[in-house]
Amino acid sequence: MPLVLISEEDAKAPVPGEGRIWQFCEFLKHERRLSRYTVRNYGEAVRDFARWAQAACGFGGDFSKITRRDVRDFIIERQSETASETPLSRRTIHNRVSALRSFYRFLRSRKLVSASPMSALVLPKLPKNLPKFLTETQIAELLKMPARALEQALISEEEFTRDTAALETLYGGGLRISELCGLTVARIDFAAGTLRVLGKGNKERIVPVGKIAMRALQEQINSLADAEGRAFVFPGNRGGALSPQTIQHRLKKYLKLAGLPMDITPHKLRHSCATHMLEHDADLRLVQEQLGHVNLSTTQIYTHVTLARLKKAYKKAHPRA
Repeated sequence: MPLVLISEEDAKAPVPGEGRIWQFCEFLKHERRLSRYTVRNYGEAVRDFARWAQAACGFGGDFSKITRRDVRDFIIERQSETASETPLSRRTIHNRVSALRSFYRFLRSRKLVSASPMSALVLPKLPKNLPKFLTETQIAELLKMPARALEQALISEEEFTRDTAALETLYGGGLRISELCGLTVARIDFAAGTLRVLGKGNKERIVPVGKIAMRALQEQINSLADAEGRAFVFPGNRGGALSPQTIQHRLKKYLKLAGLPMDITPHKLRHSCATHMLEHDADLRLVQEQLGHVNLSTTQIYTHVTLARLKKAYKKAHPRA
């Protein structure tokens, strides 16, 4: 099958099979109870494939007509530098295929297709990249930045209080950004020093956080004009939760002020939390519970991080290394 480019006009055109995609997204939202960000990403992944299939093989909306070869050609093209201005990384390809697998499982469960073209599909291997994180010294420097910005009149008192609480809680609890933004006042137990967090799939877990983060959260709640009537600890302008984009933007501001790497994201503060806990001899299963990982194998990647640092220190320090 020849390579097929998707034009800007094609991207804006109606998506073939949109009705089924909408049903899938509703299923993810109401039955799987996944976050709106996951629902959005899965939906867009399937729509991207549907647009490609429409241009490549005349797909008209009947997903039972899609073959394994179609999916394979899609994967090959999306990685090709000659076929797209922005070829997808292998990890993004895996995420797209994961969404398509979920979509076809949904279609089969509703008896809308008899077989899935995703079965026995071979994907390119993922590079074994270790998660990026900040050192404890870098974290300490980053957490000083809201106070420095306030001293330099770069931010308001309100922003200082909010941003300090957000950064301390992201790192102190190892929270996902969606978990931070969705945190409500009622889910904080100040006496126990814990948060009741709603993670992926609306699964609730109890997360301990340190005294510094709890104090910052208390100050943030105290700063709200109507704390008792507020649901969210970090409210947005329209009364709902603060957007993740706002947190990301504020983090970039403080990274720049501290002279730290600008590619650090809120999720990398979560990586930092896990890595530092393991470096201080925390049990792997306790870190798994802290982060809300379903599988221990997901948490084990952080042991590779600490082992890599141990090997580096050994080679530098041991006389027979």
